[in-house]
Amino acid sequence: MIEYLRHMAIFASVVDEGSFRGAAKAIGLAPSRVSETVSDLESYLGVTLLYRTTRKIALTNEGRMFYARVAEMLRSAESGLNDLNALSLEPVGALRVSMPAFMSTSSLATAIAEFVRQHPQVAISVSYTDERKDLLEDGFDVNIRVGWLDDSSMMSRKLGESDRALVAGAKYASTRPQPTHPSDLESWDWLRYKYRPDHTTLSGPDGKVVKVLGQARIEVDSIDALHHFTCQNLGVTVLPEHLAARGEAKGELVRLLPDWGLIPIGFFAVWPDTSRRESLTLLFVRFIALQQENLKKVRALE
Repeated sequence: MIEYLRHMAIFASVVDEGSFRGAAKAIGLAPSRVSETVSDLESYLGVTLLYRTTRKIALTNEGRMFYARVAEMLRSAESGLNDLNALSLEPVGALRVSMPAFMSTSSLATAIAEFVRQHPQVAISVSYTDERKDLLEDGFDVNIRVGWLDDSSMMSRKLGESDRALVAGAKYASTRPQPTHPSDLESWDWLRYKYRPDHTTLSGPDGKVVKVLGQARIEVDSIDALHHFTCQNLGVTVLPEHLAARGEAKGELVRLLPDWGLIPIGFFAVWPDTSRRESLTLLFVRFIALQQENLKKVRALE
């Protein structure tokens, strides 16, 4: 029986993810191996647990009864790990985290690296995507989101915020008259980020707020792609400060209207209030937040 505990966990993952391929991606195995494992479990039990079609899977009556027991077993195991983590000086376990792709080289990613370094018994799987992920449906323990939150059903903690910069490709900007007011940019070519409003809001030195629409030549769903295309001198856009500074240091980007400000973007950690790895999740979030606070203090002294 003991040798089939892993089979049971993989079976539960298939049900939770809705497919063999989804489960394979979640636990890091080949889809064929996941399918074989469930088949081995069915042979051992002498029952069919899943109906399989080319498009989807469905639980049999026996599978539904068995899944309820397996899910209960896994929750008990997770609860036991949580209890041990709460008592142990050295946390143990695994966390699945999602965060925007453009933050893969940010200070937040550096903080995650430091967390892993300091806690060798913790494994972290990070999914980098600018597409917003659902915590429960996609099976994540923690989501790091950019932008101000609109969902009060989850636990959250602000990790910090980042300035944004209005930039253009250096060669592109050199072919245009230097702008002195946001309205001057209406005739420029713009690069748009899919998950951002079409207009750009800027605040002047006197507090006056101006919205610029501009004509978008290209729209992307990746901030990294936005940075790349801007460096290719296709027009003007808004980038997070760390990417704008990188392009400026290389001479690929120039800042526009430096006296006009953009609303900074907030970074938040979001997790379910019934997290399956509550103590480890809280430890992770608190560590990342502390790292960002310390970094902010260091920058203030520079």
